[in-house]
Amino acid sequence: MNERLNVVVLLLVGDQAEIVADAPDAETPERYPATEIAEAVGLPARALPGCRLTAEVGAGHRLTGWQLR
Repeated sequence: MNERLNVVVLLLVGDQAEIVADAPDAETPERYPATEIAEAVGLPARALPGCRLTAEVGAGHRLTGWQLR
């Protein structure tokens, strides 16, 4: 079973969402396709900034399995 991580969508940059772990020591955002996340959680991409989500941490520390918290 993969680990689930709390994350926050900081902002959109073009068609990418900047995601950061919801932890005090998290500093470096990573970008993921906004449409992938939006479809998974049932929101329009423009509504993602500020959303608190969970995601599965998979191979290569890639996040998948997005869910609203």
